[in-house]
Amino acid sequence: MPSNASEQTTGTATAADRGTTVTGRSPLAGTASNALKIVIVGGFGVGKTSMVGAVSEMRPLSTEEIITRAGAGVDDLSAVRDKRTTTAAFDFGRITVDATRVLYLFGAPGQKRFWFLWEQLFVGSLGAVVLVDTDRVEESWYAIDRLEHHRTPFVVAVNRFGPGPSLADVRTALDLSDDVPLLECDARRRESSRDVLIALVHHLAGHRPTAPEAGHASTPEGPT
Repeated sequence: MPSNASEQTTGTATAADRGTTVTGRSPLAGTASNALKIVIVGGFGVGKTSMVGAVSEMRPLSTEEIITRAGAGVDDLSAVRDKRTTTAAFDFGRITVDATRVLYLFGAPGQKRFWFLWEQLFVGSLGAVVLVDTDRVEESWYAIDRLEHHRTPFVVAVNRFGPGPSLADVRTALDLSDDVPLLECDARRRESSRDVLIALVHHLAGHRPTAPEAGHASTPEGPT
């Protein structure tokens, strides 16, 4: 079944896809003094690289590498047959909020063999976006589990641009509580990706941090 995720069929978004014009790198303001960190997580090929590229004001740092035969039998490509590249470490982008505050975006790698990197990416983050492909909802469970473990506020964004399950069905499939924002997006589009980040900011504004449970390990052994 064809995937709804934009990275599945198109790869990283181009300027034409985003409706923007690439004008080169935007320098960091000399007055910037407060860095804010957001992590974008989700399954393999769900659109994380596209989202970072869509909203970043600078040319994103990308660790995209060509998928080779060496990955055969290691990475499951059955649901992303048209995907030719993969994130080997993380994607990095930047958004200037105002004269002193800068938002840094980290797109986490989606393959299971790189999930151990997520624990480090979560450190110091204000919140996260979980991107979901409705054809592979189960690949989002681990991301949600780890974010809940770290008490990290998050929103869930269904990355699609065609027919699919309703948001209510997605919420049920992911067993999301009612206080977790759930919305649709097209990760290739700047405005759509921006709206997801705005939803996260609003969620953060109403979030009250809670202390970790006693005896709850902070860095469990990741999958091998």
